[in-house]
Amino acid sequence: MIKWLGGVGKEEDVVVSTRLRLARNMANYKFPEFMTEEEGELVTSEVLNSVRDNAEDSLYRFYRIKDLSDIEKKVFVEEHLISPNLSERTANGSFLISNDEKSTIMINEEDHIRIQVLLPGLDFNHGWEVSSRLDDLLEKEIEYAYHEQFGYLTACPTNAGTGLRASAMLHLPCLAMTGHLNSIIEGLGKIGLTARGLYGEGSKVSGYLFQISNQTTLGETEEDIIKKLNKVVLQIVSRERSTRVFMLDKKHTEIEDKVFRSLGILNYSRIISSAEAMNHLSNIKLGCDLGLIDDINSKKIVSLMMDIQPASIQKSSNTSMSEEERDVYRAQVIRNNLINMEV
Repeated sequence: MIKWLGGVGKEEDVVVSTRLRLARNMANYKFPEFMTEEEGELVTSEVLNSVRDNAEDSLYRFYRIKDLSDIEKKVFVEEHLISPNLSERTANGSFLISNDEKSTIMINEEDHIRIQVLLPGLDFNHGWEVSSRLDDLLEKEIEYAYHEQFGYLTACPTNAGTGLRASAMLHLPCLAMTGHLNSIIEGLGKIGLTARGLYGEGSKVSGYLFQISNQTTLGETEEDIIKKLNKVVLQIVSRERSTRVFMLDKKHTEIEDKVFRSLGILNYSRIISSAEAMNHLSNIKLGCDLGLIDDINSKKIVSLMMDIQPASIQKSSNTSMSEEERDVYRAQVIRNNLINMEV
């Protein structure tokens, strides 16, 4: 099981996770894009000293991007623990990750500091409490770049202000199947929100998983952003649930066939791509949440969705693989997991 998925989250039949990310920069340094390696090392030292001075050392593990293999970097991305951008910062990039893997402090990504909190289910309020505490902890030792009019200053102007990007990852198979999702996504843009793929900006949608997040960070308080996002997410959750009820009532056989056809394919496949596997696992999760399948844990399906990504597959096999070898091993991993899953 992916560590941050541990525990019971709210609205988990639709909401997979809640993520909050704070962008911060130090007052006396250039943005990471323009720093020398020596300056990047000074930024890293200040962050580490701040954590150490506040007796948080034992709660975190520290990694430098340059010390990780390509597979290790990609696994951290696939598990949503660091951003794809940070994984490419081989000169100065590094990060601290909490032992429960629910908090990450990214260093020298696009900004000097990116605080990320990742929780199961829908829990913006608790996520904000943890994010704010970490932010306050660092600010005890670090002078942030801040402007009275523009708020926290960031490398990208769209992050200035609060520096807060909040998002919820939603599983929306029925809204997508019925075509209702398109109008919802269009409506999000009109109120300063957006829908993105599995790994955020620029990534593709996979397994009917969508990240709903705020687009603007300037001109609104953190509380306003969270309140609006939470309200909209709950509305989408309600729409997805009502659509599931409708489809189960009006198209029961079609839904049942989709779910059990996917279960059959994954139970007997000998070769499968990550894209195809994600779609079938999504159908199985839907079947679990609708009560059509009662002997498989829905949360373990979500964890399996991450475990079968390309880098994670190679990590579990402890060897580098060609694409075809990954597809063969992925099918084996899925079969073994489905056999061993318990409620």
